Amino acid sequence: MKKTTLLLLLALACIFHSSVLADTKTLRWAAATDSNAPYAFYGAGNTLTGFEYEIIQAVAREMGREPVFVPNDWDGLIPGLGRGLYDCVICGIEVTPDKAQEVFFTNPYYVTYEQLVVGKSTPPVTGLDQLQGKPIGTLSQTASFNMLTKTPGVLVKIYDEEVNAYADVANGRLFGVLLDYPIAKYYAFSNPNLKFTGPPYGQITYGIALSKGNSALAAEMNAALGRVIASGEMRDILSRWGLWTAMVADTFGQPEDPSLPDTEYRAFVAATAEQPTLLNRIIGYARFWPLLLEASLLTIEVSLLGMVGAVLLGFTLAIMRVYGPLPARWLATLYIEVVRGTPLLIQLLILFYGLPNIGIKLEPFVAGVLGLALNYAAYEAENYRAGLLAIPRGQMEAARALGMTQRQGLFHVVIPQSFRLVLPPVTNDFISLLKDSSLVSMVTLVDLTGAYKQIATQTFDYFGAGLLVAAFYLVIGLPFVRLARYTEQRLNPGAHSTGTKAA
Repeated sequence: MKKTTLLLLLALACIFHSSVLADTKTLRWAAATDSNAPYAFYGAGNTLTGFEYEIIQAVAREMGREPVFVPNDWDGLIPGLGRGLYDCVICGIEVTPDKAQEVFFTNPYYVTYEQLVVGKSTPPVTGLDQLQGKPIGTLSQTASFNMLTKTPGVLVKIYDEEVNAYADVANGRLFGVLLDYPIAKYYAFSNPNLKFTGPPYGQITYGIALSKGNSALAAEMNAALGRVIASGEMRDILSRWGLWTAMVADTFGQPEDPSLPDTEYRAFVAATAEQPTLLNRIIGYARFWPLLLEASLLTIEVSLLGMVGAVLLGFTLAIMRVYGPLPARWLATLYIEVVRGTPLLIQLLILFYGLPNIGIKLEPFVAGVLGLALNYAAYEAENYRAGLLAIPRGQMEAARALGMTQRQGLFHVVIPQSFRLVLPPVTNDFISLLKDSSLVSMVTLVDLTGAYKQIATQTFDYFGAGLLVAAFYLVIGLPFVRLARYTEQRLNPGAHSTGTKAA
């Protein structure tokens, strides 16, 4: 009786807890935090900050919701809305007619223009028509990209991260960069090797993007955004980040002068201008160890599971191609040639962003593992096929002579011998897969490559962060390199001893 009463109480508690969780509303918002100052980025202490971060926090508070951040790559932000990965995107997304056909935008929360940045010794540029024949950097899916492509003769260079574009201008690899004023102010204005030139180009507005048909959430967000603007909180946020301009003031119908000092902008400039010593850099990286360890575990997990899937599917494809009926051979050959002839990155993007169009939505981890498995299965199939064909036909004939069926001879005689031949190349393929796992960062997974981007954008040390992450890849891969060498020596002891004597 007591046990029954206890079970009933536990059940009621679970139901009550579930109802409480159901009543807790969240607002899942996405942004690309790679070198994304001053929008939403990781600042000191590995914490999110930025003017858009503060805006979405204020909007969620007004809506009575708990904001939940979902990271994604810049090119995957809009497709992620269609997949239902999050409720909205706030990442300096410019409201344009083309984008308005794909997503729904809230009322504007910021208004700005495009700013051209060139090297300090470059003569003044007064119009885009003077850029003919010159390489100009920008980001994809931006108003500046559209402006440059419509200007005859401009050599448009697309960058994944704005910081790299400005670095190329400073290093003489690029004539200039055309990007939004907030980006130019934070990454170029304080750089002694760069300068602003020309008039403001165009007028662009930022809006929070939502999926089409989500009109109820859009109305709720517009109401909350209106309250944030009317209360003066928006003016305070933009003032502290040094982004309150006459254009913004006119749009919101508020005073032109900033309401607060630009403390966040000055802090950012001071942090980026500081040149730490080597010792301070090493000490500074210590705070990223939890992130690196977590990313390493994810990299290992994705790689191991992907390789297991590749081995199983590759073995099946090899059996189909060598011993299967004619339709099975054709099907296996078609799969191998198509997969080997297309890039792994495209395959991953199709799995993650393409399949939802036909109703199949994969979790990021599943998509990453499946993409690696399906791709490497084609290469493993060719390894196994070579191993199977390397076994003399007499082996199967001898097995049949002993009374075995073809299936028994295959699994008890041919396959065990072929495994000995293909094990070294399979181990080497795993090392390649481990490095190719860096592509899973494109489907929102924070592996070692994703961790590298996060560390580099916080420390502004792409060289040191790159060496650190490369060392982690080396440490993870080195045991498997040794395993491949050991396996080869064990399976070919005669060749190893001969090589040793010759040495």
